[in-house]
Amino acid sequence: MEPVRISKLLAQQGLCSRREADGYIERGWVYVDGVRITELGSKALPTQKLTLDRAAQSAQQARVTLLLHKPVGYVSGQAEHGYKPASTLIGAESRFSGDRSPQRFTPAQLRGLAPAGRLDIDSTGLLVLTQDGRIAKLLIGEDSPIEKEYLVRVEGKLSDEGLARLNFGLSLDGVPLKRAEVRWQNQDQLRFVLREGKKRQIRRMCELVGLKVVGLKRVRIGKVRLGDLPPGQWRYLRDDERF
Repeated sequence: MEPVRISKLLAQQGLCSRREADGYIERGWVYVDGVRITELGSKALPTQKLTLDRAAQSAQQARVTLLLHKPVGYVSGQAEHGYKPASTLIGAESRFSGDRSPQRFTPAQLRGLAPAGRLDIDSTGLLVLTQDGRIAKLLIGEDSPIEKEYLVRVEGKLSDEGLARLNFGLSLDGVPLKRAEVRWQNQDQLRFVLREGKKRQIRRMCELVGLKVVGLKRVRIGKVRLGDLPPGQWRYLRDDERF
């Protein structure tokens, strides 16, 4: 059995992200079999016990995760082509009045806040913004088990064979897609449940079966639903909520 970088092991075990792990190691907040580790690049065996100092745990608990109803016209990440990032919608005045979290908003919560996943500029719905690397890895890691659910308005005719292909049998960029769950919600709207997130995946899937997407809204990520959160407003992920 070969030793592995401790930062990678910590990320694999869901204790923190690799970037966070490097910071914790530098601060002396990581232990291997009870021994403090302070040197970046240190390695350990996968069978050894890795633990975080209480200071690291406190730092993680102080990090916030926000749920935003992203409107059309905002990009998920960095500003591009003159469009504003969705994070510019976060502020005390745009907090959902129905937010039941006791958390108080401060501008410091905007530091290090990054989208865990993306929504295209012309799509709406649930967008997660987080300071917590563990949540980011859970939602967008390569082997993420988290489902994402969408309501998709379409134009065009869809045969039974086309619907079957949307569920399983399509490829993008030469790579077969994972099995999806796709069914009619009403006469012009499909409900998609995906377990992966390729760029513009749903729009490209629909094009392959002769459909044009005219509206796309993400309504669920894992166990967390968009619910009655209004467009352009946000709320905190509550302590009792899990993806």
